[in-house]
Amino acid sequence: MSAIAIVGAGKGLGAAVARKFGAHGFDVALISRTQGNVDALAADLQKAGINARGYTASVRDADALTAALAHATSELGPIEVLEYSPIPQREFLRPVLETTRADLTAAIEFSVLGPVTAVGHVLPSMRERGRGTVLFVNGASAARPNPNVAGTSIAFAGESAYAQMLHTDLADTGVHVAQLIIPGAITPGHPTHDPDVLADKLWTMHTARGSFREVVDAA
Repeated sequence: MSAIAIVGAGKGLGAAVARKFGAHGFDVALISRTQGNVDALAADLQKAGINARGYTASVRDADALTAALAHATSELGPIEVLEYSPIPQREFLRPVLETTRADLTAAIEFSVLGPVTAVGHVLPSMRERGRGTVLFVNGASAARPNPNVAGTSIAFAGESAYAQMLHTDLADTGVHVAQLIIPGAITPGHPTHDPDVLADKLWTMHTARGSFREVVDAA
C-alpha cells in the first residue's frame, strides 16, 4: 500500500487531504503536536474506511519529527507522499520592526529546518523506489514578502528556495517536489479556498507532476 504523511495535520486542510488521498487507496499518517487531535481525526477517517493513524511531533524538534515519521513507516509502510503544511505560530506573524532574533530562529526551525528534517527522512526511500512526491503548502508571503508577517516572510522564502532546489535536482529521479501557495484564509464553502477544493488541487499536483509552483487565485 502507498502511504501519505501529513505534517501539521488538522481539522481543515489536513483532514481534507487525508480524505482525498485515502479515497484513492493511501494509508494516512497524521502528524501534529497534540496526540488527542490526530487520534480523533484518525478515528473519523477510519469510520470512512480510510486506514489512518496519528503521531505526535513538533516540527521544531528534529528527533521527535524523525521518530514520528519512522514510526509511521514501520506501521504503514514506505511514505510515497509527504505533505508539509503546519500552521505558522503567532510569533511569526509580527511586523518586521517588532520581530526579534528569537522570533526568526523559531520561524526558521519551523519552516526551513522542519522540512529539511522531514524530507531527509523520507527521500532516501523515495529515491530507492524511483517514485514519490513532496508537497509544500505556504501562504502568500512565501512568494511576496509581507512586512506585517515578517517571520513567515523570511522563513517561507527559505522554505521556497529549498523546495525549488529539490524540484530541480530531483526532476529526473521519479520524485516530484511542488509548492502550493494559498493567499488568504482557508475557508469552508469558499469556491477556491475550501479545504476540499485545495485537497483536489494537491491531488492533481501529485498525479500530474507539472510545474514547481501553483498559486490559488481568489474567486
